[in-house]
Amino acid sequence: MHKGSAVLAVASLIAASQCRSQVLSPPEILDPAMRALQQKHLPELKAAAVDITTHTYPYKFYLSRTLDVTEKQEQLMDQRSVRFSNFQGHTVLQVTGNYFASYSDDSMNQNERVRQTYLDVILPILRATAPRLGSEAQLNAFAIEVAHHVRKKVLGVTVEHPENLALIVPRATAEKVATSTNVNEQVTALLESRVFIDGNPVTLWPHPDVTASESSQSQDPVRATATTTLADPAATVDRVVAPLPAPAPPPVRDLSPDALRRQQSSYQGMIDRILHELDADAHFVSYAPPVLVGFHGMSYLQLSVTTNLASSDSGSQYRIAALAFDRHLSHLIRPLLAILEKDPDFDGIVLSSTVRISAKTDDSEVSQSVEFFLPLTEVRRYGQYDITGQQLINSGLVLINGERVGLELQSAEADIR
Repeated sequence: MHKGSAVLAVASLIAASQCRSQVLSPPEILDPAMRALQQKHLPELKAAAVDITTHTYPYKFYLSRTLDVTEKQEQLMDQRSVRFSNFQGHTVLQVTGNYFASYSDDSMNQNERVRQTYLDVILPILRATAPRLGSEAQLNAFAIEVAHHVRKKVLGVTVEHPENLALIVPRATAEKVATSTNVNEQVTALLESRVFIDGNPVTLWPHPDVTASESSQSQDPVRATATTTLADPAATVDRVVAPLPAPAPPPVRDLSPDALRRQQSSYQGMIDRILHELDADAHFVSYAPPVLVGFHGMSYLQLSVTTNLASSDSGSQYRIAALAFDRHLSHLIRPLLAILEKDPDFDGIVLSSTVRISAKTDDSEVSQSVEFFLPLTEVRRYGQYDITGQQLINSGLVLINGERVGLELQSAEADIR
């Protein structure tokens, strides 16, 4: 491979790896309908994140879960901000970030700042997301939140403060503007969107030339581009902003016992193979064979196993759970993936273990129940060595004796209380 091509390939791989962390993991989304959409479109969201984070902006831009932070803080914070969410009863794709541009309040009024951040940042985000998600019937709009900075003089002293811009762009408008190369069309999309500054709705006043007919634009595209501005608050326009379309009813996965039994019957051959090939290492519970279960609006293939630990492994319930995962359960994942169908119609797996610890002084033993609910997409990433066991656990849910807990493997295993 040519040296330049090799460098480019490595850079692309690094960028793609970094962008995985820009998309919220489906299990972290509490709303079942939004979580299902996140799961369904995870590949498209990751690809969009690559485009967003590798785009060249005039100033530094970071995806972020938190607005109004310094650039140094941003580099240390959670940047997973691409996710589906519910906005006033409408399904939106929400993207948030911090743009470290600093506008002078003396030379740029609010309308001009909105226009500039829209063209520099929000438009590239729409171009990365709208074409990939335009076929999703449940999606009503794109909600883009960007914090930029404003400088103004107070008693002769220059003070800088953040200004938070949020745009709710209807899906049809986003799809149109994402493919448009006409600046007039691009800026006019602002008039078809709901605009918020620091959480307060605002009305933008366009320059009269923004509403010029398309025929005049085609005759003189240079003039149309040159006069497109949102800087004239004295001008008015009689324009009705279309409301967001009514939200489509969210898909509901049928998790009734009958539906799960029917679904499981189609996987019975695969389940039989799992039992046959993995039992020597998994120690399946004989009276609880693999079964599809519903939990938090999602379906999981539950594997009930027994984990045996030595008396020296005793300690807190967190230590026991961590050792069970590291020494036993995690070693079942890659052999299991080799058996699973490529795209099974369930959302994840449950590694459900009865952990037994021999007592030190007699033949009795102590046991506890631990369950790891793991999304299938992240299980596959773990199987490909793309994430660690801790990251896999963080993407799902952990129950110890029926109660949800947080589990940090390293600190838990060091706890021998």
